[in-house]
Amino acid sequence: MSDKIILIGNYPLDKQESMIRFSNLMKEGFIEAGVGVELWNPTVFFGVILKSTKTGKSKWIGYLDKFVVFPIFLKIKLLNKFYRDEVKFHICDHSNAPYLKYLPKDRTSITCHDVLAIRGAMGYKDAYAQASKSGKILQSWILKYLLQVKKVASVSHFTSNQLLGLSEYSVMPKNWTVIHNAFNAKFYPMNKLERHSHLKELGISEDEQFILHVGTAHPRKNRIFLLDVLNEIRDRWQGKLCLAGMPLDDAFIKKAKILNLQDRIISTVKPSHQQLVALYSSAYCFAFPSLSEGFGWPVIEAQACETPVVASDFEPMPEVSGKSALHANPTDSKAFGQQILVLQNPDIKQNLINLGLNNIKRFKMDNMIEKYIKLIDSNIEIN
Repeated sequence: MSDKIILIGNYPLDKQESMIRFSNLMKEGFIEAGVGVELWNPTVFFGVILKSTKTGKSKWIGYLDKFVVFPIFLKIKLLNKFYRDEVKFHICDHSNAPYLKYLPKDRTSITCHDVLAIRGAMGYKDAYAQASKSGKILQSWILKYLLQVKKVASVSHFTSNQLLGLSEYSVMPKNWTVIHNAFNAKFYPMNKLERHSHLKELGISEDEQFILHVGTAHPRKNRIFLLDVLNEIRDRWQGKLCLAGMPLDDAFIKKAKILNLQDRIISTVKPSHQQLVALYSSAYCFAFPSLSEGFGWPVIEAQACETPVVASDFEPMPEVSGKSALHANPTDSKAFGQQILVLQNPDIKQNLINLGLNNIKRFKMDNMIEKYIKLIDSNIEIN
């Protein structure tokens, strides 16, 4: 094994929480495996007075830190012979692929989490990711370097195949492989006393029955579709719909009122991790009707909390669930609702819970790290 691996992480002010957790997970995993590791994140320099660089003019200030200051940092670091000639580099998020320009290509690998933004910028409607003019330039830049690197780990077969479709290759390159994500935080079936305490913090009674969704209002997350689903089953299932994550948008609120479902909606904005575990552990089921994903962490998060999952039948959700969830077309509210009603059968529900607990064994950190070590340190294809 190489003496040291340098992980290239994300710019803190971009607030890409899942990617920050992923790079930290990689660092912890390599340390536990006895591998020397450093995590280099782009330094906040021009953006020091900002809280976030996700929108507006602040985004351009972030670009200065990411694409001017950090490359200078990399060039200085690689003046050191040890970094230049000895260590291996791994870019934890494909959106940082342009840093490949400053790193040794034969000793650098990249994790590709999805190609949604890239495909969206190229005009693919099924990516549900529209791009501005500058966004199109950035995504083409990302793809250019992503296709130059010799070793790529995609987080799902679906993502790997989509990336292949954007390349000039007719078959999968030898060192393009699939390494499923591990859990990036601890999820577990929270005991009744503890979860009731957290539900109380959220204003949810302990005997409340609810379908849970976790995510944003982004169109590809398709959470507004769950109003149609709830409307389909409203007379056959008396519970509520709980949306955890970002605040409800105006379109959601308006539609809920039109359907007269406003009293059956619970909104929990940015719950803490423990509150999220409590929500997963208390839910009647977890509903994930996403139209487009690279992986789909919430599917296994819910399963780890012993909650059955009803998810989109669009890939990669079936790949991640491994036939341990119920799936339905995320544009067919009747079909999706029927799958939720199936869980009223306690035997079916318990069987799904058991299948889910078996499925999550595939996503252990040591399994993931072992595959990354093989990919980073050799030219052997990982199966």
